[in-house]
Amino acid sequence: MTVSRDNSLAVYQGIKDAGIRFITALPETWLVYLLQLAEDDPDMTLIEVAKEEEAIGIAAGAHFAGQPNLLLMQNHGFLAAINGIVSLAMLYRVPLCMLIAHRGHMGEPYPWHTQGGIVTEPVLRALNIPFDYARDHQTVARQIKEAYTYSLSSLSPVALMLSRDLMED
Repeated sequence: MTVSRDNSLAVYQGIKDAGIRFITALPETWLVYLLQLAEDDPDMTLIEVAKEEEAIGIAAGAHFAGQPNLLLMQNHGFLAAINGIVSLAMLYRVPLCMLIAHRGHMGEPYPWHTQGGIVTEPVLRALNIPFDYARDHQTVARQIKEAYTYSLSSLSPVALMLSRDLMED
């Protein structure tokens, strides 16, 4: 399986259509084309981080500066960023719109992804973080806009899980 360029473009267009011009991300295989698109787009600010928890602080700062933003990460990165999500975003009611590459779900061929895939949804539920799955390139733009809007109206983290159906050819 390879990462879908066309579906990555649909996701990226959905980000832009939602009015987002600031992305914080940690590079990951399924996100490669999204990051390239953001990097090549003069209208987009892309901040790549070494650890996902850094992305939470940067996104919070962007929010307080009035800059619409979005986070791109893998589900293992989401798990690594829980401290920042809980002690910064949830505590101070910072809207975080997180697009999470949901690795380790059904069909996952790599064992190093499976444990994170197994626990991602239960952790989201335990933290009361609203989430949905993006599976179709035809609806992903609407889902991104809805997730972003919901993060703003709820003043809380919201996750849109980028599925294997969407991200791979």
